[in-house]
Amino acid sequence: MAEPQAYLNGRFLPASQAAVSVWDGGFVQGTTVAEQLRTFGGKLFQLEAHIERLARSLDLVGVDPGISLERLAEIAQELTATNHALLANGDDLGLTMFVTPGLYEIPGLPASPTVCLHTLPLRFHLWADKYAGGESMATTDVVQVSARSWPPELKCRSRMHYYLADRQARLRILGSRALMTDEDGFVTEATTANIVLCEEQGGLVMPPLEKILPGISLGVLMGLAEKLGIPCTQRALTVAECLAASEIFLTSTSPCMLPVLKINGQPIGSGSPGSMFGRFLSAWNELVGLDIVEQARQFQSR
Repeated sequence: MAEPQAYLNGRFLPASQAAVSVWDGGFVQGTTVAEQLRTFGGKLFQLEAHIERLARSLDLVGVDPGISLERLAEIAQELTATNHALLANGDDLGLTMFVTPGLYEIPGLPASPTVCLHTLPLRFHLWADKYAGGESMATTDVVQVSARSWPPELKCRSRMHYYLADRQARLRILGSRALMTDEDGFVTEATTANIVLCEEQGGLVMPPLEKILPGISLGVLMGLAEKLGIPCTQRALTVAECLAASEIFLTSTSPCMLPVLKINGQPIGSGSPGSMFGRFLSAWNELVGLDIVEQARQFQSR
């Protein structure tokens, strides 16, 4: 089988040869902005939205990638087409795009950004069983990074707080992931996912968008809600409100959406995926032209 390709600093090369210096700012300081995309039927989903968010993140950190965003989109599509052809029929890819400022203050060496795109077959085994079995979440002592440190809208890989929060959540309740709150105790998100509550009246509620990373998948869910005639509101949310919700979803790129069935060991709603989750999952299937759950089940044992 041919080896998947990657793109690094102006050229395509075998993925096994895509190496970044240990002196790169992305390693030394964690100064990496990144986007994670996935394909459906081999086509990148929401590419334009991801490119726009990448551009905003680059602007926030003051890094010029040295390549136009239009060309980045072209490279993403070309790389995806090449690597998707290596997969079994019906399988799909995850695509990572990341940019760093380049080498970190090495005297005598020019500072030029590192730009890399690479792919990996979607790791369906990580979430295939969770469409029915759901996610378990736990609160921790680790809080979300303050907006005084960096803007919530910045999509970056400086995620030590995620790592520590998830570690503490797993130690508290085996198999759980962290429910993140801010310094005032209001819910912000899960690690690497946005959180959405269903109220008894049938509407959706989420934390204020200006307080969180505006997830691309969250935007898709909001668009589906509008199409389905389901109201969406934003407000500061407490952990107590999460515990009282009739249903909770997490939205993120690869699994699209997953139900949360427990927080701190307490069942959410009936303790099983609810009817609202089923409605949105069906709408998402229609949008992307395949059965998301069935695809994950089919390829989870890869």
